[in-house]
Amino acid sequence: QPQLAEFGGGLVQPGGSLRLSCTASEFALDYYAIAWFRQAPGKGREGVSCISSTDGRTYYADSVRGRFTITRDNPKRTVYLQMNSLKPEDTAVYYCVTDGGYCSYYRSGKGDPGSWGRGTQVTVSS
Repeated sequence: QPQLAEFGGGLVQPGGSLRLSCTASEFALDYYAIAWFRQAPGKGREGVSCISSTDGRTYYADSVRGRFTITRDNPKRTVYLQMNSLKPEDTAVYYCVTDGGYCSYYRSGKGDPGSWGRGTQVTVSS
């Protein structure tokens, strides 16, 4: 299964911004949708956003829509998650995975996502 690596987490104050990166070191991202998930302490994994491979269509959880933006740079083999107006409830470990071509797992829970990496910790606190 394709595996990705996440970067860019850290500690930020409420209202601040972070940009997460999701990078493939051994394969091209062009043919994959890429999804971001997060898991807060004591909670289940939650879908945050996804970008399809074919038409670049984007999907967002209601909780982040209007604050987060997902983009992809295929030549750099990287997908970004720009997070603005961060809230304490955004605190979680953030993971990215490949998700076929159309964000099937992100949208329906069905399908076969790629391997889960170590994630990157985002902490929003004053």
